[in-house]
Amino acid sequence: MSTAPASVGKIALALLIVYVVWGSTYLAIRFGVEVTPPYLFASTRFVAAGTILLVFASATGLRLPTTRSDWKVITITAILLLVGANGLVTWSEQWVASNQAALMVATCALWMAGFGTLGAQGERLSLLTWLGLLIGFAGVAVLMGEGLLHKSAPVGAYAGLMIAPILWAVGSIYGRRNPQQCAPLMTAALQMLIAGVLMAGIGLASGEHERWRWTAQSWWAWAYLTVFGSCIAYGAYYWLVHNVTPALLGTYAYVNPAIAVLLGAWLGNEHMNALQMTGTGVILAGVIAVTLGQRMPAKKSA
Repeated sequence: MSTAPASVGKIALALLIVYVVWGSTYLAIRFGVEVTPPYLFASTRFVAAGTILLVFASATGLRLPTTRSDWKVITITAILLLVGANGLVTWSEQWVASNQAALMVATCALWMAGFGTLGAQGERLSLLTWLGLLIGFAGVAVLMGEGLLHKSAPVGAYAGLMIAPILWAVGSIYGRRNPQQCAPLMTAALQMLIAGVLMAGIGLASGEHERWRWTAQSWWAWAYLTVFGSCIAYGAYYWLVHNVTPALLGTYAYVNPAIAVLLGAWLGNEHMNALQMTGTGVILAGVIAVTLGQRMPAKKSA
């Protein structure tokens, strides 16, 4: 009997989880860091989620990495994806609305396409992909320019949201080009534990413990992010990294912001002016063009 339908079903379910859950995490992060310091908030979430995944992975017979190369890849991807990218998003959302943060992070698809051309395993880009890159970055310029003009948030917050998708793209490509013998679920658990320890160090070194406090809102946000954002959605994402093409994986980059914008307006009282809506449309158009362009073969030089 063919196992193809089951594989397709797993891919569809994993994509649905990444689409919906990650689209909602931006608002949950904003709710969490309104009163709780960002790095300690994120570090406790990752330590808790990593522990849960590690126990589950061990109970299902998965083993810890046995090679130095696996530990190296796990550590580097933990630093790039979680400490760097997720940490900067969490820190920036102290000032930037969740819908705008999600749109800035959507440029990850643009960076992944661009960085994917580098190295011996690099792929040439089609004309549509190049056009999408230009359109997408123009949209980012519009969105950032509007925020800086009205001083909606510190310059550093927007800079963090520009750097975060770059780090995420580099980490994703590095992880894909360096497959490990370790199972994806165990990899995700170890990444979170490593990131949680490092982010705790950052939080303690910056004095976040002196202003640590919980509210009912931050507690529920933390619990949701721990269980759904980290245990379920991140595990699904890292499984997809090794099981689908970059073009299909990149589709989450324009579904997540759409969900984040809707939830921000519905539950977070976040609204967008005409210029922000223009930037939103331009970014999403660029990301969609890049995703479609990656499905098309680039013309070979004579």
